[in-house]
Amino acid sequence: MTNTSKTSVTERKRGSGAKMVYDLLRDEILDLVLPPGSPIDEVLLAERFEMSRTPIREALVRLAGEGLVDTLPNRSTMVSNIDFLNMHTYFDALVLMYRVTTQLAARYYRESDLEVIRTHQAAFAAAVEAQDALAMIATNAAFHLAIAEAGRNPYFTSLFKRLLDEGRRILRLYYQSYEDRLPRRFVEEHDEMIAAIVARDLVLSEQLGREHAEQIVRQVQKLLTRNERLDIAL
Repeated sequence: MTNTSKTSVTERKRGSGAKMVYDLLRDEILDLVLPPGSPIDEVLLAERFEMSRTPIREALVRLAGEGLVDTLPNRSTMVSNIDFLNMHTYFDALVLMYRVTTQLAARYYRESDLEVIRTHQAAFAAAVEAQDALAMIATNAAFHLAIAEAGRNPYFTSLFKRLLDEGRRILRLYYQSYEDRLPRRFVEEHDEMIAAIVARDLVLSEQLGREHAEQIVRQVQKLLTRNERLDIAL
């Protein structure tokens, strides 16, 4: 093997190593396995993943770009805190995306979209039945993104995906407020949204999307009010 080939293989391995670290850390941060404010130690991560610190740093730079980790003046790194003080701006954007994507889906969906949406709904219902909070979060996001895709506006879909990704830590708290025993009602709300979309009822679709989002917002706000001193860093 030539030196050029060796270098190419090494670079590919390094790139995939950084991606693996990024994917795992991102999931652990979003699922609150790594709580807000917890320290990130490059040395310990290098030992954990059995690799050099270079791909670890590459992964942390990417996470910092997404606002999930912060590099402090002393060069130490920590999981970013959740900005509860400005949470209202996040909620405003989230409710808007639920409304507009559901309405657009009712206007523009194709039959093939419905199959995808129903598949994700079945997975969400199974996660609720199993009381698997992390699966609920993932399948709920997939369900709503499938609806957004049916609306055929890639700008809204991209923004909605970003909001759902950023909100995974909030949704984890949301499900914890139900002790991970999400009421069956939320599965039924999804079914009602599907029915309104199928009927191409733009008004009802927008209404159901708004109500669905607003009940999430109310529950999280209730949680924050009840637990002014959360067990996570603010």
